[in-house]
Amino acid sequence: MKKHDVVIVGTGPAGLTAAIYLSRAGLAPLVIEGVQPGGQLTTTTEVDNFPGFPEGITGPELMENMRKQALRFGAVIQAGRVAAVDTSRRPFALTLESGEQLIAEAVIISTGASSKMLGIPGEKDYIGRGVSTCATCDGFFFRGKKIIVIGGGDTAMEEANFLTRFASEVRIVHRRAELKASKIMQDHARANSKIAWSLNRTPLEVIGGPLGVTGLRVRDEATGEEEVLEADGIFVAIGHTPNTGFLGGQLATDELGYLQVTPGASMTSVQGIFACGDVQDRIYRQAITSAGSGAMAALDAERFLTEQHMAVTV
Repeated sequence: MKKHDVVIVGTGPAGLTAAIYLSRAGLAPLVIEGVQPGGQLTTTTEVDNFPGFPEGITGPELMENMRKQALRFGAVIQAGRVAAVDTSRRPFALTLESGEQLIAEAVIISTGASSKMLGIPGEKDYIGRGVSTCATCDGFFFRGKKIIVIGGGDTAMEEANFLTRFASEVRIVHRRAELKASKIMQDHARANSKIAWSLNRTPLEVIGGPLGVTGLRVRDEATGEEEVLEADGIFVAIGHTPNTGFLGGQLATDELGYLQVTPGASMTSVQGIFACGDVQDRIYRQAITSAGSGAMAALDAERFLTEQHMAVTV
């Protein structure tokens, strides 16, 4: 097995930015793409808030540019998915689902977090065409439109309030009569005159046509009756799941499963393993913050490897 200085697990904005920095430092990182090369941005049509693109850029195009930039400086990108990492000793052993094993002096985890989805008909069909999981990413595109936010927690309340800046109406749909959100978040939402409520309604199907989403079919849990709520956009706000299952609980996480890192840095609970992007960020989850944390992880990993080399040679 060939030993690598650094293996990066994941190819979203965080992982590819880390690859750019490390390859420019001459470390030729190996990047394992994972099941969704490029991360969640590959499902986003327009990205208008990433600096440097005044006319905007599509998510897939942005990720392809990052990929080409990493390759230009000597990063090696390999298809595959990491099934397990042995963090008990260094160099670390990584096992791919194919059975291939890799050895690395340092590992950067940038596997992101997956948006929880409803799993109803039409939902996947209209991702990027009216269905979204990120209000701050896509809210601008629904100026003057009717929007539905699905969820009853703090995230749903926060996104609904944010979306009222653009939408003509924001309707919160929740399958229970009671909300899970904190009282202060509920109070803020209920005080917003642009927010309407459809509680005790279970989403059944996303309705749409050639131009995108047109509505959401729901069932009234009190009467059993079904109806279609008109909407131009549907934001699913029921939470995220950090993609850390392959680590087998070997790294410290918070109560939601996000990897814990040293404040202001990227070091995890195991020396030599670093984390960046949404896998350790439960708050911002933006392409630009992910890219910034990827740069931090690369610099931290480079410093770690330099210190290890100096310790060996002294």
